[in-house]
Amino acid sequence: MENQTTALVRVQPEIDPQVVAFHEQAVGLLEYAERRVIATIEDLKPATEDLAAIANIKKALEGLRVEYVKPLQDHVKAINETFRQLMEPILAADMITRAKVLAFQAKIEILKQAQEKVNHLREEAAVLDATIHGGELSEPTELIPVQAAVPTRTVTDMGTAGQRKLWKWEVVDFALLPDDFKVPNPGLLTAAVRGGKREIPGVEIYEEAVLTVRAGR
Repeated sequence: MENQTTALVRVQPEIDPQVVAFHEQAVGLLEYAERRVIATIEDLKPATEDLAAIANIKKALEGLRVEYVKPLQDHVKAINETFRQLMEPILAADMITRAKVLAFQAKIEILKQAQEKVNHLREEAAVLDATIHGGELSEPTELIPVQAAVPTRTVTDMGTAGQRKLWKWEVVDFALLPDDFKVPNPGLLTAAVRGGKREIPGVEIYEEAVLTVRAGR
């Protein structure tokens, strides 16, 4: 059996009869919801019936959405994984070559700075020597050759590579961060409150009523 290289998937849910039917029901329920007035306890029953109908339509539409999307997602996931594996060699080659170029450039820069420092020290020593000998040098100042700087751009027939500096950061002491940079973690706070924590410094914890709806079978 040959491997499949193409797939048939459903698209355009807006013309699917099932989807259209549920959408029309949803529009009707929206009109009812906008006109609805709940003024007495008796008004809660039809509102609850509508909420149950709404829950059923939401569930049905979500199920249809999954039917449309899941095959696409499965194919996308498989394709992404395949290309991730196929790209591993080229990404590794890119990373290794970049690292070696930057390492060479850094090595040359360190050498250049060291040579410049040696010459600077020799020039300072020459000034002191001249001072000791009444303004004349006892011997000529011999400076060492300084390594030429690595060009910031390398141009070839295949392309161009250049180096530029980027500012980066790393938090080394969170306590010293200004308050503006201390961003709360909503997921962590939600888990703590739902887990029973009722006091967190700097956080107001309160209850809010929500309506739960269970559709009848």
